[in-house]
Amino acid sequence: MYLLVISGLLLVVDHTKINVISPAFFGAVIPALFGFYVFYGLLFDKYLAKKKLLKFFLFLILVSIISAVITEIIIHAVFNVSRNFAPVFFSGLFVAFIGLVNGILGLVMKGFITWYADIKIKTELNKKNYEMEIALMKAQINPHFLFNTINNIDILIQKDASKASEYLNKLSDIMRFMLYETKTEKITLDKELAYIEKYVELQKIRTNNPNYVKYEVKGSAGNLLIEPMLFIPFIENAFKHAENKKVENAIKISFVIEKDKIKFECENAYSANTQLKPEHSGLGNELIQRRLALLYANKHTFEVVNKDGFYKVNLLLSL
Repeated sequence: MYLLVISGLLLVVDHTKINVISPAFFGAVIPALFGFYVFYGLLFDKYLAKKKLLKFFLFLILVSIISAVITEIIIHAVFNVSRNFAPVFFSGLFVAFIGLVNGILGLVMKGFITWYADIKIKTELNKKNYEMEIALMKAQINPHFLFNTINNIDILIQKDASKASEYLNKLSDIMRFMLYETKTEKITLDKELAYIEKYVELQKIRTNNPNYVKYEVKGSAGNLLIEPMLFIPFIENAFKHAENKKVENAIKISFVIEKDKIKFECENAYSANTQLKPEHSGLGNELIQRRLALLYANKHTFEVVNKDGFYKVNLLLSL
């Protein structure tokens, strides 16, 4: 804060005495404070951070002028000072300059604070993404899933070789997705949906009930980008905990895609007498919610409904 009054101290020094109630003091401190806090609290976030440079420079000049006008009005009101146009004009320019300099100091300070905060967030995000990657790798392509899928395909080879080959290709695509696509920071939504669809198809061959799963996608993925494996943990958990494969629509998965929003719902039926496992309601969800909070801060809503033997997840993302 001492930086804000340096200009004022320079103006009010008279030999060895400082008159703290002089017009010069007000003429330096008021624009310094006004410029600093307006630039720090308003212009940086509203214009500079959003790269609206033309508006930023226009408001930069405007704020400097307003600080000079406010200062002259206060000095005139407090000290009843009347001056001709020329002195007022030149002193106003100097006062505006003081407001501009201190405003720039505010921008530099806010920029440093923002930069430091971003580093902390990215560090935490990288750590959580690493934890999430480990959790997802353990939860998704686990030996149990591979064992059942390969066994089912092996049985299917004797009944329908072409269909068995189709499922084997789906499994190959899933493995390829897990090995390569999940390593990138973001992927296209259509790739994520293609992976989910193949995962669902492979899960469906474990039952003779054609209506075991209801999967639907409304809207076009277009060029939307998301983080990989954002939805699959909920879907994997639904298959893990849906006990009766003979029930119609035991699992419901739906996506509603709009221009800048994705609405995801995943519901599974389970026995009301069965206690949910921790990964369905405990640490697994905590990790997923933490990841969402970091990736989509203030841009998502997450809701879990557990009622009457149905476990439902509602997720809305604003892109």
